[in-house]
Amino acid sequence: MSDAARRNAALLTGISAVVAFVALRSIVAIGGHEPLTIDVWWHDVMAAASSDVGIVIAWVPAVVGGTLGMILVGVALIVLLLRRDRRGDAATLAIAMIAVVALGATMAAVIGRTRPEDSLAESMATSFPSGHTAVATTVVVVLGIALRRRLVWVLGAIWVITMMWSRTYLAAHWLSDVVAGMLEGVGVATLVWVCAEAARDRRAAHLSATTPFPHPDESATTP
Repeated sequence: MSDAARRNAALLTGISAVVAFVALRSIVAIGGHEPLTIDVWWHDVMAAASSDVGIVIAWVPAVVGGTLGMILVGVALIVLLLRRDRRGDAATLAIAMIAVVALGATMAAVIGRTRPEDSLAESMATSFPSGHTAVATTVVVVLGIALRRRLVWVLGAIWVITMMWSRTYLAAHWLSDVVAGMLEGVGVATLVWVCAEAARDRRAAHLSATTPFPHPDESATTP
C-alpha cells in the first residue's frame, strides 16, 4: 500500500471512529446516562462469571493500564523508538497519548456517568469513556500504523480486548464505556498520525524548496 493510500485509509478510519463515538455518546445521553440494555446484560454476565482468580487476573491489565503503568509503558516505548532512530514515531506516540488522556479525562468529567454500584475499582462518576481502554487502543494503533507489522496488530488487538474485559469484569465500567474508549483511541491515534505525517511532508517540502542547488559551473571539474 502506498503512503498516500495508508494516509487516506487512516483518515477514513479516524473519521468513522469519531462519528461512531458521537453516535454512541448521543445514545447514552438520550438514555439519561443510565446503563443501556446491553450494558446491564453484559454486567450480569461478568458478575455471574466472577471469581477470586478472575479478579486477580483482571487487575493485571487494570494496573498496567493505570496512570502510573501507562506513564512507564509510554516512556519505555518512546525511548525504544528513539533508540531505533524513529524520532517521528516517538513524537507521534507521545502526542497521541497526551491528547487521548486530556480529551478523555475532560469528557469523562463533563459527562459524569455513574459507574456500576458494585465496582471493584474506581468509584468516581467518570465512567464514560473508559480511559484505560482509550489509552491502550491509542498505543496499539499508533504502533501498528508506524511499524507495519501484523504481529503488532494481533498482539495489540488481544491487549485491547483484554483491557475491555478487565474493566467490565471489575465492574469499573459499563460495556458502552469501554466501546467508547476504544473508538476514542482509534480516532485520536489515526488523526494524530495523519496530522503528523502531513506536518513531516510540509517540512520536507520546505527544506527541499529552500536548499540551494549547486550551479552546473560550480560543480564542473577544472581541467
